[in-house]
Amino acid sequence: MSPTFAQLGVPQPICTALGRRGITKPFEIQAATITDGLAGRDICGRAPTGSGKTIAFGIPVVTDLGQAKPNRPLALILAPTRELADQIHTELRTFAGSTRIGVVYGGVGYSSQIRDLRRGIDVLVACPGRLEDLIDQGAVGLSQVERVVVDEADRMADMGFMPAVRRLLNQTSSNRQTLLFSATLDADVAELTRRYQHDPVRHEVGENTPDITAAHHVFWKVNRPDRTRTVADAISAVWPTIVFCRTRHGSDRLAKKLIREGIQAATIHGGRSQSQRTRALADFAGGQIHALVATDVAARGIHVADVASVVHYDLPEDHKAYVHRSGRTARAGRGGLVLSLVQPDQLEELRQMQRQVGLKEPITDPDFKALRELSPLPSRTLTRGGSTGSRATVAGPQKTQSSRQKSNSGRRGPGNHAKPNNRSKTKSRKKSGQPDSRSQSGKHSRSSRSGSGRRNSKQGSGSRRSSQPSRSS
Repeated sequence: MSPTFAQLGVPQPICTALGRRGITKPFEIQAATITDGLAGRDICGRAPTGSGKTIAFGIPVVTDLGQAKPNRPLALILAPTRELADQIHTELRTFAGSTRIGVVYGGVGYSSQIRDLRRGIDVLVACPGRLEDLIDQGAVGLSQVERVVVDEADRMADMGFMPAVRRLLNQTSSNRQTLLFSATLDADVAELTRRYQHDPVRHEVGENTPDITAAHHVFWKVNRPDRTRTVADAISAVWPTIVFCRTRHGSDRLAKKLIREGIQAATIHGGRSQSQRTRALADFAGGQIHALVATDVAARGIHVADVASVVHYDLPEDHKAYVHRSGRTARAGRGGLVLSLVQPDQLEELRQMQRQVGLKEPITDPDFKALRELSPLPSRTLTRGGSTGSRATVAGPQKTQSSRQKSNSGRRGPGNHAKPNNRSKTKSRKKSGQPDSRSQSGKHSRSSRSGSGRRNSKQGSGSRRSSQPSRSS
């Protein structure tokens, strides 16, 4: 029988905060690591994305942490993408009590981040690039950091961040506790363990490719000119959907085409501003859009519950990218669907990738009826109203649509959601002589402190927390 959070030694205020959100039983990675984390042990943990790693490392990080001095955080959490950093920041704030949580990443201005650091941040969530910029400016120092988390360590390596991660770890306290979490434990992660961890305890949860085995995988042979219509009909059958493209330009182009097909779509990639990316994610999570079109750089940074399907519009560059992309669905024990569009000249490339990830599904012609039968969510009618005036009704998974979405079908660009078109109303007012209305206007204490004793606990006072800025890397 799974232990409770309290039985793992989690302080009661945190248990209460988790309980308010309906989180009463720890996931496997949480049950495996929290006690060791609270005891001060270094941890090397492998678990799939979506398995609850944020709570697993977050509880030990915020528990019994002292109050930091201005510009000198006591704990540091490194994440590879803006979206992941933002989501960690949001998650920690739900149970951190008076512990001040801050986040820094690129793509936004420096002023609010510097202001929050000056006020004092106890736990700093950061992307490596922006953090190094702030260090160079003298806005933050890491000498007082006594607890470090490197999340998605394998993705850090894939994105070329390992040199920056090593430089940052070298600036933290030599007496720190270091927690590494990753979906895979490859050579790059092993190097971090060897250089920066002291007698770490190792916990591995799930299969090596859990994201692959948890979802239904479908491969369709589609000619290049037919891909847009095919993916639009696939989204109509099983949604909400994340569609992956190789390039930023390709993502923008596809999103515009989907909108013309009557699919509410937005893009998320490195070329979008942080406010655009944040809004796209929020609208996707809230059901205002059917499809999120993304590049590979965002694959491990998107954490949205109940994503019904993932579509590989462009085949990924390798089998690791296939796993990372596909892991956006079938998360935390839920079902999911992964659809790959394969052009005739890509058949051999696809078969090789299938062998590398252990899949043997056949490559077939498109079959939307079969796709709907595989949907992990209950179906309902999705009415598409494209800008061309055509309309199609296709059964798809149930998702609440806002009135704004229904009224604006096919009228917004990728990532820039449209406002109602009031021009016709204005003309009517002018003709009728009516005026245009638009012109009027507690710190948590550890219940278990066994272990190495390498922590220098600092009892803080005050409940001030940093405001939540808008940020990423």
